[in-house]
Amino acid sequence: QIQLMESGGGPVQPGGSLRLSCKASGFAFSRLPMSWIRQAPGKGLEWVDNIFSDGGRKYADFLQGRFTIFRDDKEQNLYLQMTGLQPEDTAINYCQVGPVVAGPPLGQGTQVTVSS
Repeated sequence: QIQLMESGGGPVQPGGSLRLSCKASGFAFSRLPMSWIRQAPGKGLEWVDNIFSDGGRKYADFLQGRFTIFRDDKEQNLYLQMTGLQPEDTAINYCQVGPVVAGPPLGQGTQVTVSS
């Protein structure tokens, strides 16, 4: 059974940084692409970035280089280093299996709130 547990969110001021983590279990993590997706208040799911098993990464254009996705296959953890956070980054962030948004999130997500 696939299990994903996100953590690391919280309140942060504009321009601040956070590192999100996702603990994965129940599947062959090292072999599969992983993504971060998010849902802002009142909006639908939005793809943020992904990372493939060979380390290749893709990012949404709106990030403008502010976020970095990386993975630890030994520990089965996915990470998102977020810098230069802005109020429009306020959202619940989810990790998911696969390179794109595909169905509802499996985990509970972690809330990021950017406000002064």
